[in-house]
Amino acid sequence: MTPRKPDPSRRRSGPATGPRASGAARPTNEPRGLERPSRDEQERVRDMERIADLLPDAARAFGLEEQLEQARLSAAWLRLIAERVPAADGSCRLIELRRDVATIEADMPIVAQEIRLRAPELLAALRATSGVAVLQLRVVTRHV
Repeated sequence: MTPRKPDPSRRRSGPATGPRASGAARPTNEPRGLERPSRDEQERVRDMERIADLLPDAARAFGLEEQLEQARLSAAWLRLIAERVPAADGSCRLIELRRDVATIEADMPIVAQEIRLRAPELLAALRATSGVAVLQLRVVTRHV
């Protein structure tokens, strides 16, 4: 195949028209749809905030403060177990927090026994790391 030659009859003559002719929109090297925001849009853009800073207000607005607190305490418990009782890491979890009692579920009776033996130490560390006044650990064994 041979390349096609441009058809001279299809050329336009006369003044240029369209957005490029007036200088209103100049081509940029930016991909289409990623143009820079206008000054008004830049002024409206807020500074970025961490999600962790926004969560308490959102939880309060939706009435989920207790669930958020339990999730924080659960994460603190998992870190605490990984540090202090590595043999039980992954074999127990905080499943409930009511009043001042944290209920821990263990996968095996030996893990439950170890947590019961170390309860005073674990409670003190949990209170120190989470700031929640947990006074008692209730340990249950998971039924498989």
